[in-house]
Amino acid sequence: MKNAKIYLGESPILLSLKPDKVGGLLAAALVASLLALPFVGLQPNRLFPGEALSLLNSAGITGLWPLLLLPLCLTNRALPLRLLLTTAALPLLLYTAGHTATALLENAGPLARVSLGAGFWLALFWLCLLITDTALRLKLGPLSRLALVTVLTGAVIALLAAGRCDDLSLLKEFHNRSDFWRQGLRHLQLALGSMVPAVLAGIPLGVACHRSPGLRAALFPVLNILQTVPSLAMFGLLMVPLSLLATAYPWLGELGIRGIGAAPAVIALFLYSLLPIVSNTALGFDRVDASIREAATAMGMSRRQRLWQVEFPLAMPVILSGLRVVVTLNIGLVAVAALVGGGGYGTYIFQGLGQTATDLVILGALPTLLLAFLAAMLIDTLIALQQGTRE
Repeated sequence: MKNAKIYLGESPILLSLKPDKVGGLLAAALVASLLALPFVGLQPNRLFPGEALSLLNSAGITGLWPLLLLPLCLTNRALPLRLLLTTAALPLLLYTAGHTATALLENAGPLARVSLGAGFWLALFWLCLLITDTALRLKLGPLSRLALVTVLTGAVIALLAAGRCDDLSLLKEFHNRSDFWRQGLRHLQLALGSMVPAVLAGIPLGVACHRSPGLRAALFPVLNILQTVPSLAMFGLLMVPLSLLATAYPWLGELGIRGIGAAPAVIALFLYSLLPIVSNTALGFDRVDASIREAATAMGMSRRQRLWQVEFPLAMPVILSGLRVVVTLNIGLVAVAALVGGGGYGTYIFQGLGQTATDLVILGALPTLLLAFLAAMLIDTLIALQQGTRE
């Protein structure tokens, strides 16, 4: 009788009916954000604040579609269906905002704008957490997670390309910026242009620190000090010597090495990137079992062969973890580099702050966030595949 109770308590049917506290809480927070907070704001023009409208007042009864997610999120059953619906709900949320903006602007003035409210952004946040929670419960593999992100990104891009959200103030700011894609390319150039030399210098330094405790004891304090210098202070410190060099040697200025522009941004980001790469490289090689090295040596491998064929592949997941930190750090700091003329999406952020234009700030912050997320997601996939190959 006791065994029967244990069997019934662990049966798939009862487990599927077990309440899902996390999913239910996230779904309830999603609905509460949409119903209790302003979904959009109708402004008389670009700068002046306007009237905050809830979802029911702006979209009507059709805006209650998130309530359909509640029954699926209250239990652990039908997780694939939940993932499908929550994935479809994200572009649907954006479509609802775009359709609402079009309806509100029909009877508004020519300068009127419809901006996204706190309810939309919080609902988007809870929805992303709900998708993540469902994907984790389904134990999706790295390629499946990457495919999920690709589908979501493609659906949003297709919706925007179709012009369904053009009446939103955020999209109006986008269409008014003809250099948006050029700034995006500049953002990537600064982030990757500083990361590549940091990798080329950091990995050999990390290997050297692994082999030489004295070098590690001398180098790590210096890299730690560089990491603690605030970004604005670092840019400011680099502006003076670079300006003096450009003045003393005009040919350097012709190459782009000046006190403002890309040069101080790339150098500062290079210095910030060294610590994660060097420390993770040294840590990765430290974790290689000594017995594996002895076995490789017994097989007749030279020191170089052992490094490239045995130690480096085993240390690669830890090295990639440091690279992940560097990529996300650089993409975020490039936005600050706009203050010294570096360009990138940070230009929109500081222009928006100067003009008190919230949508312009979001136009710079949102793609910066997405670039960092996609880069981290790609490296996480590489790490998972590398670990799967080792296993």
